[in-house]
Amino acid sequence: MEQRRNVTEFVLLGLTRSPQGQKILFVVFLLMYIVTMVGNLLIVVTVVVSPTLGSPRYFFLGYLSFMDALYSATVTPSMIVDLLCENKTISFQDCMIQLFTGHLFGCAICLLVAMAYDRYVAICKPLHYSAIMNKQVCVRLPLLTCVGGFLHAVAHPLFVYNLPFCGPSVIDHFGCDMYPLLKLACSDTYIIGLTVVASDGAMCMVFFMLLLISYGVILHSLKNLSQEGRCKALSTCGSHITVVVLFFVPCIFMYVRPPSTLPIDKSLTVFYTIITPMLNPLIYTLRNGEIKHAMKKLWTRKRK
Repeated sequence: MEQRRNVTEFVLLGLTRSPQGQKILFVVFLLMYIVTMVGNLLIVVTVVVSPTLGSPRYFFLGYLSFMDALYSATVTPSMIVDLLCENKTISFQDCMIQLFTGHLFGCAICLLVAMAYDRYVAICKPLHYSAIMNKQVCVRLPLLTCVGGFLHAVAHPLFVYNLPFCGPSVIDHFGCDMYPLLKLACSDTYIIGLTVVASDGAMCMVFFMLLLISYGVILHSLKNLSQEGRCKALSTCGSHITVVVLFFVPCIFMYVRPPSTLPIDKSLTVFYTIITPMLNPLIYTLRNGEIKHAMKKLWTRKRK
C-alpha cells in the first residue's frame, strides 16, 4: 500500500504523439463535443417543455439524452484540453473519479432495455399500454438503471485503489480505464482482470442479447400491423437497433476477451465514449417526425 501512495499522478500518452495530429484532433473532438452537448440537451429541453412528448417513449429518450451528455462529459473535456498540453497528466484521485463516473453514466445505455420493452408493449399489447407503462413503471426503470449502474461502477475504483503501482506511471490511453491501469500494477492482477471480464463483459453480452431478442419479437409481430403502422414501428426500432449496435459491439470487443490491452482499444473507446453519444440525438431526431415537429414548434416559439 505504501507503494501505491507514492503514485500521485499518471501520465497519459493520448491518441497520438504528433503535434500536428494533436491540433487536428483538438478541432475535430471539440466540434464533436459541442454537437454532442447541444444535440442531447436540445432533446432534453424539447421533451421537458413539449406537451405532445409526454409519453413514456419520450421520457426514456429524454433521460437517455441527459445521461449521454453526462457520459460524454466524463472524459471528452479533459482529453480535448490534453491535446493542447505538452504534459498530459491526471492525478490518482481524478483518475479514480473518471473511472467511476465513466462506468456509472455508461450504464445508462442499459435504459435501452426499458425502451425496447416500451416499444414491445406499444406494438404487441397496444390496448394495455397505458396500464402497463404507468408513471410508477416509468420512474422505477430509470431508477433501477441508476442503482445498478452505481453498484457496477463503484466496484472498479475499489479494485484499483489499493493496487501497488511501482513502475513508470504511464498510461497508453487518453483516459483512465481498467485494463490500462491493471497493466501498470506491479502485482498479479489476473483475478481482477477475470472479474472485469465477468462483470463488464457479461453485462454487455446479456443486455445485447436481451435487446436483440426483444427487437426480434417486435419485428416478428409487425405482420399484424397495417402498412402505415409497420413503417412507423420499423423506423422507431431501426433507430434503437442502430444505437444498440454502435455502443455494444465495441464494448463487447473490449471486455469479452482475456484481460489485455490492444492498440485498437483507444480507437474503440473513442467510438463508444465520444462518437456514439454524438450520433444518438442525430439518429433519434432524423428518424422521428414528432421530435422534429416539436423542436420546430419550440424554436418558432422562442423566436417570437
